[in-house]
Amino acid sequence: MGEMDVRWILNSLPHRYPFLLVDRVLELEPRRRIVAIKNVTANEPFFAGHFPGIPILPGVLILESMAQAGAVLLLQEMPDRRSKLVYFTGVDAARFRRIVVPGDQLRLDVEVLQLRARACRMRGTATVDGQLAAEAELRCALAERDP
Repeated sequence: MGEMDVRWILNSLPHRYPFLLVDRVLELEPRRRIVAIKNVTANEPFFAGHFPGIPILPGVLILESMAQAGAVLLLQEMPDRRSKLVYFTGVDAARFRRIVVPGDQLRLDVEVLQLRARACRMRGTATVDGQLAAEAELRCALAERDP
């Protein structure tokens, strides 16, 4: 599948600014893997407090970026995706290897390890300029959105 921009992502995920943490999809193999981009910019609201004068992207937001990329992957081929939610239910073996700062571009690689009708286990990595920033195993549940 070709590259997909933020408009396509907005059509796939319920997240909106300031909590949409995926800017572009570079590669997508349905039910298998996704490669996405998160551009880290200085004007993001969490940098005001994390940390004043020393802006660092919080590690939990790197994990959330991976989880959102995984949600795009899972929802991509569902025709009724607007009626579905992907809930982040767990994280295992998370490791943070380098700090991420404004100006960095996170490359999010997420692959499906196990997919069931209502649950999924994925492996994600986040890199900056080819250097590993974070890695984790992510768990999520697929559910109907409340009406």
